Amino acid sequence: MTTPTTAPPPSASGGYQPTEIEPRWQRRWEDDGLYVAAVDSERPHYYALVMFPYTSGDLHIGHWYNFGIADAHARYKRMQGFNVLMPMGFDAFGLPAENAAISQGTHPHAWTMRNIERMERQIRSIGGVYDWSKELATCLPEYYRWNQWFFLKFYEQGLAYRATAPVNWCPQDQTVLANEQVVDGACERCGTAVIRRDLTQWFFKITDYAEELLDFSQIDWPERVETMQRNWIGRSEGVEFRIPVDGQPDVEIPVYTTRVDTVFGITWVVLAPEHPLVDRLTAPEQRDAVRAYQEQARRQSEIERLAADKEKSGVPLGSFAVNPANGERVPIWIADYVLLTYGTGAIMAVPASDERDFAFARQFNLPIREVVCPGDAHGHDPVRGVHPELSEAYLEPGVVVNSGQFAGLASPDAKTRIAELFEERGIGQRTVKYRLRDWLISRQRYWGTPIPMLYCAGVCGIVPVPEEDLPVVLPQDAEFKPTGESPLATHPSFVNATCPRCGGPARRETDTMDTFMDSSWYFLRFPDAHYSQPPGFDPEKVAYWMPVDQYMGGVEHAVLHLLYSRFFTRVLRDLGLIEFSEPFTRLFNQGAILGPDGFRMSKSRGNVVNPDDYVRKLGADAVRCYLMFIGPWEGGGPWNPQSISGVHKFLRDVWNLATADGVDHSGDGGQSGEAPIVAGPAGEAGTEPCARLENRANNSSGDAPLRRAVHQTIRGVTEDLDKFRFNTMLAKLMTLRNVMQELRGSVSDEVWSEAVRTMLLLVAPSAPHIAEELWTGHLRLPYSIHQQPWPVWDEALIAEDEVTIPITVNGKPREMLRIHASRRDDQEYVRAEALERPKIKALVEGRSVRRVVYVPGKVLNLVVG
Repeated sequence: MTTPTTAPPPSASGGYQPTEIEPRWQRRWEDDGLYVAAVDSERPHYYALVMFPYTSGDLHIGHWYNFGIADAHARYKRMQGFNVLMPMGFDAFGLPAENAAISQGTHPHAWTMRNIERMERQIRSIGGVYDWSKELATCLPEYYRWNQWFFLKFYEQGLAYRATAPVNWCPQDQTVLANEQVVDGACERCGTAVIRRDLTQWFFKITDYAEELLDFSQIDWPERVETMQRNWIGRSEGVEFRIPVDGQPDVEIPVYTTRVDTVFGITWVVLAPEHPLVDRLTAPEQRDAVRAYQEQARRQSEIERLAADKEKSGVPLGSFAVNPANGERVPIWIADYVLLTYGTGAIMAVPASDERDFAFARQFNLPIREVVCPGDAHGHDPVRGVHPELSEAYLEPGVVVNSGQFAGLASPDAKTRIAELFEERGIGQRTVKYRLRDWLISRQRYWGTPIPMLYCAGVCGIVPVPEEDLPVVLPQDAEFKPTGESPLATHPSFVNATCPRCGGPARRETDTMDTFMDSSWYFLRFPDAHYSQPPGFDPEKVAYWMPVDQYMGGVEHAVLHLLYSRFFTRVLRDLGLIEFSEPFTRLFNQGAILGPDGFRMSKSRGNVVNPDDYVRKLGADAVRCYLMFIGPWEGGGPWNPQSISGVHKFLRDVWNLATADGVDHSGDGGQSGEAPIVAGPAGEAGTEPCARLENRANNSSGDAPLRRAVHQTIRGVTEDLDKFRFNTMLAKLMTLRNVMQELRGSVSDEVWSEAVRTMLLLVAPSAPHIAEELWTGHLRLPYSIHQQPWPVWDEALIAEDEVTIPITVNGKPREMLRIHASRRDDQEYVRAEALERPKIKALVEGRSVRRVVYVPGKVLNLVVG
């Protein structure tokens, strides 16, 4: 980093000209390497990271809402003395680039790199503290070779495996979707209805970490996100047991239930349409109906099958099961509300205690037996049949009825006793199940990381690509056709390979990895984005910077990127590559910026806001500050093109306050490395974290109130920035602006100078360009304002000289009493002063004060009669 020998000239026009100021300071900061982050054991580190953007091509106002506000917080931490790392990169693989190749005849690499160039230019216009020396793009071989390296390590540990399974298939994009990428039965990207197909795919065993992923004790995340992850993992405790099939002694149907206390209420058994036992258990007369139903279910996504409003459907197999609890013979059905991918793919149907089973029973006129009811067991018919009072399923715990020797027990006791019985008989056991499924990472697309596996034509079978042969690089001349296969599958020079074990012919895997692979570890790469040795990140730098101190991004990634990153980090820990378990210590989910019409921005609505237009007109600082001022960061809100002018006026006022005061702030002309005297803790200026504003005596009437306002603002802005309350932080700065304008002519030069300097320091994180121009360019104080210590307030200066106490008479507000703050706790004094007020005198005259209620400094109530 270079240190200037002279301060740059202030704005040539003499007025506030953001379009001239901002590019000049951005170049200066870049040339000086001001924001390059390096390991520094002398300072506490602070790794601030915003979820990196996808290379869509244009930076919209939503990106600014993420990046600009996050930058303000990082700048604040930097001024507090932290060694801040805030890197930037691009999530550069994915379907849009490949679709552009098909529709526009443009290679995905060329399309993506053009977009990166444009987006980088736009991001730089924000004026952030981003360390561009650590920029990365996930589509480059220097990055994705390490995706492949990690895949091989997962494979070695048994965490990557290949299996045939039903998958979500998007007919439009011609690719597999993870469950998390299906929204309301449709592809989250294009909206096409998703169907089911059986494909041989690669998976990561995230389920091996299901229990550990439920532990959030090491992180400070929004409860909403933790709840979403808990629900997605879906831990449940229950009993898995086997149900015999009548007439087939060698066949049993495994089922899992969390309500084994209801087992005596089984009136049929249901298999998922894809269950491997369906063919064996289907009677000849039912075969055609069963096959037709299986095909119907195959055309639906899991989301559609589980929709609450979907009419129940199913087909009986013509065979029967035997309830192991009571020996009762019950029919076996298939129904699409049972999923092969959840539990065992089969359920015991207890309609009296399950809403879906109850609806199914009503649909097909199947028997309903009440086995759990509220209260005691008296008055209930113990024999099979529909209870005359039962109109809906009873889901809560209660008393067990119609359940043999267990009748009369409370549900928890019955669960324990029945589970013990099944374990004694060797037909079941208590166990824990998870809703979470293994992570399907295969994609039948080109624009992603090639999976580094080979299929030997001889006897070697599946063979990993040797590490020394990585990366397996995407060919540049692939043909892009929507065939349902990856374009790699029709590229002979890519597909045809040599087995590294036997030297014979082999076929290369043509699927690519889910793009969430890229984002599951990118935060480890940032500390040294060009590290070229295994494991793809610098262990020493990662040990210093990680885990990320503050992660920021949308809540929509709660069960995708965020969950996968937590899993990935734990695997790398178990491989001995890192020593921590969580990637992100704190998480903040920002809201969304809506269009001026209050709707989500979209080109079809014509409500998309282009930030570049406003930057050219009003400057980046105005856009940054307006986005902060819209409302709470977590709430978002609509863009209002009229309101941004008020923020721009605030910045002009700051400019005028700092440039038209006639006070010499220059000190040594900006040549010294000493920090200016600003509000802060006691200590020599420039040597302690913050130097204190000296409380000098003066004769100017406005000095005391201005100093009080300055220190109150320091405290308020600091507290707001600590809690990400950017809107109220800006409001407090505007209040200080008002006070300075009001008192401008009645304060000493010294106090005014202190106020101006403090205002600029407080403004600097939010509006970095104008703050730098006024500090370094106009006031000629030491460069850079962004390297100055954050001011600290003085409690003694914050205290008000006077307090205002409301006076009520018989509970009704009547008067406001101002007294010196030192007398606020003296009830007799306050009472006497109140009774001397003319208005209060008139109200009390001729009456007696029966009681006085005083809350010190808050309210005085006189009870008269």
